[in-house]
Amino acid sequence: MPKLLDTYNRHISYLRISVTDRCNLRCIYCMPKEGLSPIGHDDILRYEEILRVARSAAQKGISKIRVTGGEPLVRRGIIDFIGELNRIPGIADLSITTNGVLLEACAEPLYRAGMRRINISLDTLNPEKYKKITRGGDINSVLVGISKARQAGFAPIKINVVAMRNVNDDEAVEFARLTLDRPVHIRFIEFMPVAGQTLWEEAQFISSEELQERIRAIGTLIPLDADQKAGPAKMFQLEGAQGKLGFITALSNHFCATCNRLRLTADGKLRACLFSDDETDVKPLLRGSCSDDELSRVIDQVIRSKPQRHDIHEATFKKCSRTMSAIGG
Repeated sequence: MPKLLDTYNRHISYLRISVTDRCNLRCIYCMPKEGLSPIGHDDILRYEEILRVARSAAQKGISKIRVTGGEPLVRRGIIDFIGELNRIPGIADLSITTNGVLLEACAEPLYRAGMRRINISLDTLNPEKYKKITRGGDINSVLVGISKARQAGFAPIKINVVAMRNVNDDEAVEFARLTLDRPVHIRFIEFMPVAGQTLWEEAQFISSEELQERIRAIGTLIPLDADQKAGPAKMFQLEGAQGKLGFITALSNHFCATCNRLRLTADGKLRACLFSDDETDVKPLLRGSCSDDELSRVIDQVIRSKPQRHDIHEATFKKCSRTMSAIGG
């Protein structure tokens, strides 16, 4: 199958699919304290509509799909949907990002449906701090879920940590220590400005470089060769460790030149860049009996519209109007 290339000769191979904007947590960097008005039921893409986009994208060369939300496990029928995704020809890599709250019940069914890779969002190991960051969440449900995922066969399990100065940056070393005797991947993600309603202040930004300096206090960080499944993360390993450490430098050292992603929001918008409000609504096409060729052409147009890079560091930058929960994590 020929490579799917954009205007800047980047190989587009990855589709992130948000199946819902709803979530059972209210994380401070993802949505405002009062929550968000959920998208209407009729405005959310039906599973068969999402599958049609995924099949069209796979025929064009997309080989990797990640299911996101909101919290994807809150949507009814998600296990059967993942089973259908797994049966699409050409999809070689199927993964999910979850907050882990519902994993105790869902881990084994997810694995049976064909899911093999899982990312779990966990920004602190402190129960009280977890409750504050998530505005009421119970860390014990996540820890039990992680254990169930390991028992089900998911390996490695990846833990996503959004690093925030004076919030959870003091736990960087503690998270890193987890990799010493566990085959877990800890991925530190730089705090990003997404939507104006959420908590984001420049003073709370902490760079991956600073985190690495702190972690070097407990051992040598060995750089690892680039791994396609690591995505934009720069991977390291503490000497003698079972697990790995990843650092996603979306702000301090952007990876736009190698970005291979498209995003499909729960309400049917195709986005070529996380930080841009440019998006194309495919829902009217899907509900208007469009042909496969028409849908394929729209996907081509979105890929051609993908910008060369984001402009976060420019004076003209404006936070995109949607929160992360609405775009898809």
